[in-house]
This record gives sequence, C-alpha cells and structure tokens, in this order.
Amino acid sequence: MKVGEMLNTEDYVFWKLANFFISELDYRYITLSQDQKELWLEKRENKEAQIIRMLNYNIDWSNWLQKDIERTVINGENIRKQMTRGELNVLNIYVTSNPPVDDYEFRINKPFVEPTRKKTIVTSVLLERAQVNERIEHLVKFLGTSINVQDYEEVQEEVIESLKRDTLDLAVNKVKKERALFAQGKPLFTYVFIAIQAVMFLLLELFGGSTTTSTLIQFGAKVNPLILEGEWWRFLTPIFLHIGFLHLVMNTIGLYYIGTTVERIFGRVRFLIIYLIAGFGGSVASFIMSPHLSAGASGAIFGCFGALLYFGLIHPKLFFRTMGLNLFMVLAINLAFGFTVSNVDNAGHIGGLIGGFLAGGIVHFPQKKKLLMQIGFLLLTLLLSIGLLQYGFTHPTKVMGEVGVWETAQGYIEDEDYEKAYDLLAEFTQEENASEEIYFLLSYSEIKLNHLDEAEKTLLKVLELDPKFHEAHYNLALVYLELQDYENAKIHAEKAVEINPTNNDYVDLLNQF
Repeated sequence: MKVGEMLNTEDYVFWKLANFFISELDYRYITLSQDQKELWLEKRENKEAQIIRMLNYNIDWSNWLQKDIERTVINGENIRKQMTRGELNVLNIYVTSNPPVDDYEFRINKPFVEPTRKKTIVTSVLLERAQVNERIEHLVKFLGTSINVQDYEEVQEEVIESLKRDTLDLAVNKVKKERALFAQGKPLFTYVFIAIQAVMFLLLELFGGSTTTSTLIQFGAKVNPLILEGEWWRFLTPIFLHIGFLHLVMNTIGLYYIGTTVERIFGRVRFLIIYLIAGFGGSVASFIMSPHLSAGASGAIFGCFGALLYFGLIHPKLFFRTMGLNLFMVLAINLAFGFTVSNVDNAGHIGGLIGGFLAGGIVHFPQKKKLLMQIGFLLLTLLLSIGLLQYGFTHPTKVMGEVGVWETAQGYIEDEDYEKAYDLLAEFTQEENASEEIYFLLSYSEIKLNHLDEAEKTLLKVLELDPKFHEAHYNLALVYLELQDYENAKIHAEKAVEINPTNNDYVDLLNQF
C-alpha cells in the first residue's frame, strides 16, 4: 500500500485507545503480540480494570468470540496468580470492522468469571466500526473517565504508523524509566558488610565465643552503663557483632536480599549512609528502651526496610505494584516475631526502621534533589537523636535497668567510690521498684559513707522484702552496735546465725553479747 492511501479505521481506533490508556490513564505495557494486533496493559491500582486486553481482529462467529473470552480469562488468571492478589478485573476490548454474523450479545452482556476460583472477571466490549461512538460511551461509564477518540474516519497510513510508534515509544520509555529506578548502582557495600560480619564472628569465636558476655563487651556490644561512661562507639560497633551462629546466618540472609535491593535503588554511597544511620538509630532506641546487652545487624537491616518505605512514599504506585504488599507482610511477621519471642531487641528493630526511613529522606535518590525536604529530614533526624540521647544521659537509671545499676554500683564500690555508688543507687530506688539486692548495696554504700541512720532504714527495707536475707541481718547488727543499740544488735545477730549457722563471722559477732 502506498503512502497517502486510506485505511480502515480499526487500526487507528486500536492505537488511539492504546495511546490514551498509556498516556492519560497511566496504564503500563505487559505484552504485544508479534503481529501487533493484541496488546495487554496493566494498572493494578485501578480496581475497575487492573488489566486491559485489546484485540484488533475481524470477528466472524460468536463461537470464536466465546472461545477467545475463555482464553482471555485463563491468561488473566495466570496474571492474577503472579500478582498475588484476591480479585482481578480484566477489561477485554475487541476492535473489529463488523460484529459476528450470528447472535453474540448474550456472550458479552455479562462479565465472564473464571469457573474454578471465581476470582478473575472478564468484561468484554465490542467496538465495531458502525457503533464506535456508542461503544466508547460504554467504556466511559465503565472506567469513570472521558475518552477522546475523534476523527476516526478513514485516515492515512503514515498517521497510524506515527500513532503506533508514539504509543510504543511511550510504553517502552515508561518501562525503562521504572526499571532505571531499580538500577542506580551495583551492590558493593552489602557484600562488604556481610564480609565484616563474618570476620567479626570468627574473631569473637577465637577470643572466647560469640555467646560469651565478656567477649561481646570486649568487642563492642551495646552495654548501657559503658555508654553512659563515655564509650560512644558502642552505638555503631554492635551492628557488626552477632550472638551465636544462627543469629549471624539469619541476619546475613536478610542483609543479602534486602541490602542489595536498597543499594540498587539508592546507589552505593547513599546505601552506606542509610545503613550506618539506621544501625545507629537502632542502637539509640535499644539504649533508651532496653537495659540488656545487645548486638546484631537487625536494626540496620530494618533500616533498609525503612528506606524502602521512603521509596514507597515518593513512588507509591510503583512501590505497591512491585513490592508493597510483600514488604508489609515481611515487616509485620518480623515485628510480631520480635514482640512474641524473648531475647529479641524489638526496640532496636523499630529504631532502625525509623532511622532508615529518615536516612532515605536525607539522601533521597541519585541524580535527583529535593533540597528543602532533605534538609527537613536531616533536622528531624538530628533533633530526634539529640532528644533521645539527652533523655538517656539525664536518666541513667532508666536506661541501665536494675542489672546495669547493680553492676555499675558494684564497680564503684570496688573502686571505693562510694559517693557515686550511693547517688546511683539512691536515684534508682526513688524512681523504680528496686529489689532487695539493690537496697542492700545501697545500705553498704551508706555504711561506708557513715550515714548510719539511713543505712538502718535501708536494711530494714531489705528485710521487709526478704526476712531471710542473713547478710542484711548481720550488717544491721553492726549498724546497731555503732549506734549503741545493743538490744537490737543482738536480735539481728541471732537471726543471722539462725538463718546461716555455719558463717563464722555471724557466730563471732553473736558471742560478743
């Protein structure tokens, strides 16, 4: 056919509609047949028609139409399974010069439902040349939007070819643009962090064991009392340590899968910043919320989840189409696991998640800038970090917990720094429901500071909590001796011997009366 020769309108209507769906309604290309007569498009967020299938074909008989609708529902069901969604609505559009010669209306009057699972629904529309306007009006009502296909009378071949080229270029460029968002850089630091984790685990095992508390402390685990004493590096070093082989394996697998994804989206340098900020955020949250020793890359890995949530904030349609539902499911499972299983530092997980989200906002995406928003995220991150750290350092007993307070106070006493031990223990007993061991240690510091009246009251509190605390009876007897209350001194000396008659110090004290 020569240039300038006129064609039938079907090709024009087919490509005009395709162009409209892609350019105006933001549908995306799935596949195009080799003869370019069958086109599949998708837009998962459009509940009325997640899939549009278009066919440019002259239909002769309604039996063929029925078989083609059945083939369409099978293909739609396969797509539904890949999309892992509940229900899939397919809009099936036929562009034809004439309708079937026999009765066909009953085949398209109602949607055709996939017979087994009944979750894929195909709604078919026939656009024959004589009734294009009327049929397009039907599409308008179905999609809830206006469709402009004007001048669909006889058109020249070059016009249709130009329209086809523009439509295909638009579809391909849209796919390339989306794919480019997931290819900003080849993973490097993910593998570096995996290697560091493995090396540090081997070192832990060589120098005492990865489950040994003293070894973990020596190599930089998060220990709140030591952080309060100025060992700030413990906000970062725990990221590279793991407690036991299973802990290492689980975090390595998680880092491999989600770390490479984040590094591809954000690029290497941005990923490095996200990972470290998230790890720091996880450690700070754990410092505030959990008094226990902790280590592991979990906070930083949850930070990668947070960075992907930031990606979803900026690109919501692409996010929910590619990873959104699965990401939320994995997050929910991991958080639920953390809340139901003991010895899991969920505070660190949540802190890392928030830190990763904020870090994503700080670095944004390669070759793109949103300076004001990035500055806002940076200021919010700084304010949040400073606020949490200030709270932790001004409320040491809150972040240390009873075990941390006891261990720290014991260290002060061993160093004969009784004032520090007294201040720490007194503050803790005022703010928390302390155990008898804490009160006993407080009484010891009071005795050493010659606060005998306070020591008496504290030791009586110990015995109120545990009447059989023989060390408290003994120390109280000594206090009463110093206060020249010999009667009460003898009473408590007797009780100490009664509870623990094999202790020579108790017996010697009682023999003095």
